[in-house]
Amino acid sequence: MPKNPLGKATWRAAWYLLGYLLTGGFGFAAALTAVTGAIGLAITLAGIPLLVAAASVIHGCAAFERFRLRVMFPERVLARYRQPSRPGIIAHATTRWKDPATWREFAYLVGMYPPLLIMDCVVFTVWLTLLAGVTAPAWYRAPVEHYSNGLAVHGIQLGYFPNGPSGRGGHGLYLDTLPKALLTAAICLILVALFSYVLVATARAHATVARALLRPPEDPLARAKEVLERSGPLASHLSHNDI
Repeated sequence: MPKNPLGKATWRAAWYLLGYLLTGGFGFAAALTAVTGAIGLAITLAGIPLLVAAASVIHGCAAFERFRLRVMFPERVLARYRQPSRPGIIAHATTRWKDPATWREFAYLVGMYPPLLIMDCVVFTVWLTLLAGVTAPAWYRAPVEHYSNGLAVHGIQLGYFPNGPSGRGGHGLYLDTLPKALLTAAICLILVALFSYVLVATARAHATVARALLRPPEDPLARAKEVLERSGPLASHLSHNDI
């Protein structure tokens, strides 16, 4: 959690979430369209190059998401793909679509898009609304509301006022004076500072999901290989006998 709720960590988190709201839909549409089109023609020879192209589209969109991860995590996330064992377009298509890395990237770009979009949109919208409330004293008189009775009022409606700020049936707060705007700004400043922790936690959760799916899967035998490669008493004994 950030030590300063309005510090660099908060603004990095806001930039990361905003970036996904602006570009996540493109990655989702590009990956889904490429795969759908390739599958539709997969029964013909024309579909084989499209399968290779679709995998390249997925890899490209995933590479952009890896680049964006640098906003949240300093360490670089690298990709590792299987290489075809023989030349030819069929071998390339088979290797790419048998590679778990391709499916993990597709899962992030397409499968995780709806829940991540909803989570990011809700949290970022609430934080941005509170941040706008902090600046209310600077622009509260800019909006003008016209009512059916001919009344025109400068101010910000925070509620329902069918007959103006002083009319009957109104509910909420109408920021039509500077004291009201200053009070609202003070309350929003406290709330935006508290909600910044939620914003940062959301960005880190999103980035953690992205890193888990976009980095190469860990080798389950890596620890065993490390032990075997490490020199031990037996290796020293064998080396001594060889001498």
